[in-house]
Parts: sequence; C-alpha cells; structure tokens
Amino acid sequence: MKKVNIISLGCAKNLVDTEMLLRQLDKAGYATETDVENSDAEVVIVNTCGFIGDAKEESVNTILEQVERKKEGKIGQLYVIGCLSQRYRDELKVEIPEVDGFFGKFDWPEVLKKMGRHFDESIRYQRILTTPAHYAYLKISEGCNRTCSYCAIPIMTGKHKSREFDGLLQECRDLVKNGVREVLVVAQDLTFYGMDLYGKNRLAELIERLADIQGLEWIRLHYAYPAGFPEEVLKVMRERSNVCKYLDIALQHCSDHMLRKMRRGITKQQTMDLLRKIRNEVPGIFIRTTLMTGHPGETEEDFQELCEFVRQMKFERLGVFPYSHEEDTYCDKNYTDDVPEEIKKARAEKIMQIQAQVSEDLNVSLIGKKIRVLIDREEEESYIGRTEHDSPEVDPEVIISSPEKLETGRFYDVIVSGSDGFDLFARI
Repeated sequence: MKKVNIISLGCAKNLVDTEMLLRQLDKAGYATETDVENSDAEVVIVNTCGFIGDAKEESVNTILEQVERKKEGKIGQLYVIGCLSQRYRDELKVEIPEVDGFFGKFDWPEVLKKMGRHFDESIRYQRILTTPAHYAYLKISEGCNRTCSYCAIPIMTGKHKSREFDGLLQECRDLVKNGVREVLVVAQDLTFYGMDLYGKNRLAELIERLADIQGLEWIRLHYAYPAGFPEEVLKVMRERSNVCKYLDIALQHCSDHMLRKMRRGITKQQTMDLLRKIRNEVPGIFIRTTLMTGHPGETEEDFQELCEFVRQMKFERLGVFPYSHEEDTYCDKNYTDDVPEEIKKARAEKIMQIQAQVSEDLNVSLIGKKIRVLIDREEEESYIGRTEHDSPEVDPEVIISSPEKLETGRFYDVIVSGSDGFDLFARI
C-alpha cells in the first residue's frame, strides 16, 4: 500500500477537513498518517492555513520543507490544499513549481482524481480522527456572512453554509458509538447556524438534540459572534448538564470607535449587556474571548479603554492577536496600516499581562476545591486532564498526581492543590 502523510495546519475546522480526507484516502486503498516528521510516506499533502500573516508564513515554510524532501528523493508526490491554496493558487503555482498540484479548500474530488482514485460521496462526512479517541470536533457550517474589516476568511471560504440538521446528529451519534465522550462544536460563526437552510437560527435546538445523545458527556461551543447572538442557547447551557458552561465568543475590541472601524455591528454597551446576560443566565460559565490590537486607526485612548475593559470584565480565558494587514479585505481597500508593528505587539503583550493576573486570581480561588476532569493523556509521572472550562490546545490543563493508574478518556474527581498561574495542580 502506498502511504500518505497529511500535514494539517491552522484551526480545528481545518483539522476536520484533514480527518475527512484521511477517510477518503483510506477507502481508496492508501495507508495514512498525519503530521509525521521525516515520514517515509511516498505522498505528502499539506493542508494550509491562510488566516493571518504568521499562519501564511508557516504554511509556505512547511511547503518549502517538503519541496526539499522531494528534491532529495524522500517523497514522490507533493500536493497542497486548504485556505492558502484556495486564495493564492495561481501565485503559488508560479513561485513553487515543484509541487505536483495545488487545490482549493473544497477540491477533494480533484485531489483523489490526481492521485488516480475516486472521491466517494457516500462517506463525505466520515472521518479518521486525529484527536485522542475520547474527543472530536463537529463542524456544523462553512464560511461566513460577516463583513469584518480585517478578515479574509469569507474570501477563502465563501458565504455561510450550514450543514443539514439530521446529518450532524447522525455524525455525532456515530462518534459517540466509537468512543467519543466530548464533542467540540465548531464553525466560523456558530451564531448564524440554520439561517441559510431553515430561515431561522437553530443552534439552540441543535445543541439540545445533541445533549440527548446517550454517552455524550461534554458538548463545547466554539466561535460565537456577539452581534445577533441567539440568546435561547443560554437556556440549553443552563439546563443541560452535558453542555459545558463554556463559550468561545470573539469580541476583538470594546471601544465604539474601533468597533465601528472593524465593522462589528455592535456597540460597547451592547457587548457589556450581552456578557452580563450570559453570566446571569448561566451561573458559573467561563467565557473565552479573542481581542485584537493595532487595527488601523487604533489610538492610545482606544487601547487604554481596552485594557480597562479586560480588567473590568475578568474573562476566564483570553487570547490576543496583533492586527495582520490582509490583501483584498475592507481594511486593505479603505485603511492604511498605520499602527507600527512594535506597538501592535507591545499592546498585545500588555493585554496578556493584565489577563495573567486575572487568571492567577481565578486559579488561586480554586485551590482546595473539588473539580471534575477528563484525562487526556499520561505524561511522565503525572496525568494531564481538563475541566469543562478548558478546551484542548488553547486552555489551561490540570496536572494530576495519583498513586493509582488513571485511564485516558475517563472522568475523575480531583482536589486542586496549587497553580503555576496558568495550569492547575491536583490530586486524585
């Protein structure tokens, strides 16, 4: 059997694409693997990200590394798919002619055809998981209808396109039947789910139906949008015990000046009202958000307002991106990238310093308390787990000492014994 190694870059939504392509290749008779360094696979496929400058650079560097391996005779064919290839295919063909084929984000049938195989439509949504067996991502839609000034994602993925309700439920049942205990619901914009197919938002209904699936212990929501947030989902989060009290909602900024320039469709007061409503209706919820520093036109006054916002709102989880000027976006056509790079980065670091104190205070408050954790892996003499408030890869972990052997993929009650400011330490 020929072997294919897929190198998957970027977000969880990209990872789902990789997993579906792995299933197609497996059905076509290939041996498959993912992200194996110095692999002996004859075929390498790089699934690229094109979100911001750093991601594009990583994608290009990864392609060039594989080009060198091809020149050295270590691989036979090299193909490139995903967001970067979707957006810059013509340029990449000229710049890196050693690649055997560049394909867009959704061109899997053409990938299989190039490899002398056929795409099987009947297994389109089947996957070979690359995550640990006890959790999986469930991508409920593609694309985005928002017009944020800085974002190139709609250019690459097109308009919002929801997946059919029943198909998602069946996919989730199949995942649980195969051992998945936690499903991470992902989309570029969760809060638009169903509008295109059904003429109304059906996110709350979808989550409630997922919560009915026997054996599914955690459901986690990623990438909500504040404008037009479907507040009926809060009732589901409050009442269904297997829907995690966790919400990933990207706010980007707080000052009305910047929210207008970013074309976010919401004001600071509306944002704060929404956050208070979320906390009031779902007691104990942890909110994860993402902020941006250095967007064109951001003044020192805007930034200081953002700092105070972070201090005041005390987000349990927070990340920051320095602004990246992307071609063909509203920013590119209408604004000048006028904030120096060093100021963008310094502002991002300042926000994270403020957030570090918020996180430390939160962790100290948990010492001595009992929490429920899901064990992700064993590492040296400890076990690594997560609470319902922690998503894989991006959030803190719980480092657990136990005299008895713990089982990966199982839930345990632990007592928090300490913290390093980010992760928690606990004992069984």
